[in-house]
Amino acid sequence: MIKQTLIGLSAPMSLKTARPYPRLFVRQRHLLALLEALGGHAKNTDFQKLLFLYCMEWKGEKIYDFVPYNYGPFSFTSCADRRKLNFAGLTSEDENGWRMTEEGREVVAESKHEMDYAKTFVGRHIARGERLIEITYKASPYYATRSKIATDLLTNDCHVLSLIEESKPPATIQGLATIGYEGKTLEQYLNILILDGVTVLCDVRLNPISRKYGFSKKTLSIACNELGIRYEHVPELGIDSAKRKLLVSRADYVSLFDEYDRLQLPRRTEELHRIADWISQGERVALTCYEHSACDCHRWRVANALLESNGKRFEAVHL
Repeated sequence: MIKQTLIGLSAPMSLKTARPYPRLFVRQRHLLALLEALGGHAKNTDFQKLLFLYCMEWKGEKIYDFVPYNYGPFSFTSCADRRKLNFAGLTSEDENGWRMTEEGREVVAESKHEMDYAKTFVGRHIARGERLIEITYKASPYYATRSKIATDLLTNDCHVLSLIEESKPPATIQGLATIGYEGKTLEQYLNILILDGVTVLCDVRLNPISRKYGFSKKTLSIACNELGIRYEHVPELGIDSAKRKLLVSRADYVSLFDEYDRLQLPRRTEELHRIADWISQGERVALTCYEHSACDCHRWRVANALLESNGKRFEAVHL
């Protein structure tokens, strides 16, 4: 058995020098298994579409979630994992696609369960290029709703084009929503925003950093902007994390948020007016923080303040 350490923290080492390889998450083992089953090399677009079908057909615990993107289903998380595998020396990437290294082959050889499934999967899916993209669009029209090439690719398939059109979210309705990322992958979170028609994501965390992939400011803002959602950070509406560490009971939460209402929000009229102006201009704004339930988060109080100060001209939906 190869000795292992956490991926990304230590570069892979040759067995000849008896130094450790990185330990992989299960989802990363699936990536390597699929790449190896494809002969150790795949074009980037082909691999992303095959990974989508692979994840759809896999009967075990979910591997990756996807969002509708320029050329169909896309996973930001899988791309981040690929970068980690490249950094660890298990794979390499260039303009021609993604490749397995000899070190990667040694590591993936231990993932027999994933390798067996990947080989069977690849045996069933021989299409590549435009034909593969067409198959993914037919398999799940929602993920083609933002495609730049669907109309040209499916010119002679009016049925699928109509399914794609029907899968598009309804037109954006200006207003206010709130959302927490607790318990969600980045792609699950983004799909909720897309389906609600959110056009501006307003981050009301004081310090927008997270140990969970996708929810630190830089990564989240890039992902949102790639999907046509404007990211805005308003740290003035945040709460010092030191105060949250003392919360134990429901009464503690209520006390903290009551204090926030009394002492902090009255001094943040400029920020509240800025958000209200976005809504007045036709935007659908989602206030975001960590907690799953809006009742456990100060974003609920921010939403209430916006409703009260604007004569309840719009409603707040907690996503």
